[in-house]
Amino acid sequence: MMQWRWFGILLAIGAGWGITQPLTKIVVSEGYEPLGLIFWQLALGAAFMFVARLAMGKSIALPPRLLWFFLLIAALGTVLPNSFSYRAAAELPAGVMSLVISLVAMFAFPVALLLGVDRFSWLRLGGLVLGLGGVFLLAEPEALPDPAMVVWLPIAVIAPLCYAFEGNIVSKWGMHGLGPGHVLYGASVVGAIVALPLAVGSGQFIDPRTEWNAPEYALLLSSVIHVIVYTAYVWLVSRAGSVFAAQVSYLVTGTGVLWSMLLLGERYSLWVWAALGLILMGMFLVQPRED
Repeated sequence: MMQWRWFGILLAIGAGWGITQPLTKIVVSEGYEPLGLIFWQLALGAAFMFVARLAMGKSIALPPRLLWFFLLIAALGTVLPNSFSYRAAAELPAGVMSLVISLVAMFAFPVALLLGVDRFSWLRLGGLVLGLGGVFLLAEPEALPDPAMVVWLPIAVIAPLCYAFEGNIVSKWGMHGLGPGHVLYGASVVGAIVALPLAVGSGQFIDPRTEWNAPEYALLLSSVIHVIVYTAYVWLVSRAGSVFAAQVSYLVTGTGVLWSMLLLGERYSLWVWAALGLILMGMFLVQPRED
């Protein structure tokens, strides 16, 4: 019974993360620029976590000595990847973005080797090759609704590469005595402070007093969902173990595609479904194993 409970929670987390891809497509549907969206994503997330941490009696202090660390996590976890993924999301189908984002599991392997936090494995190298093979299938002229969209695939790939560096940096140097929720909160606060002048200076700031339509509500909803599912994921790791929790990546990819079909009416070519198959197999091979 307990195992089924864990699977139910895993499914809920994966479905929650998966729906953020079509929500992102809605967010960028009316021309909002990345820096304005990044500021509000971080600010809304920080505000939500501030209230939640106060309610749970947890610390909201941001140690000055760790401001550089919060800035690093904000840069690699949100500012840099979202600057590229928001651009790509405006041009690519949300389902395709779900496939591309899932490459973080495969990119994490060569980055881990580079930083010396993992051992070489032919099996995991095979997973990396399969995942990249999936990307090459997406680049086929018949794979996307418009062959011209293929130029946005390399832009979209930058985001999972940033996430791979973020995860491996934390794995190598730790979180300096803080919990994952505290780190996410600190990165959101510091990231919002940095993103605000960038958004204003670049003319990309979004005035919340505008008329609220689908993009505004989608941004609010996706920001809250991200915080909730991340917190739930960290909790699941502590209860069911990291190897079990890592399976959420399959669900994020699969539900991202399904949510995109349901909410946006997207339909995909056989090339995209073949790419999904290769990427899922690649994810299986590169997943961490129990020692």
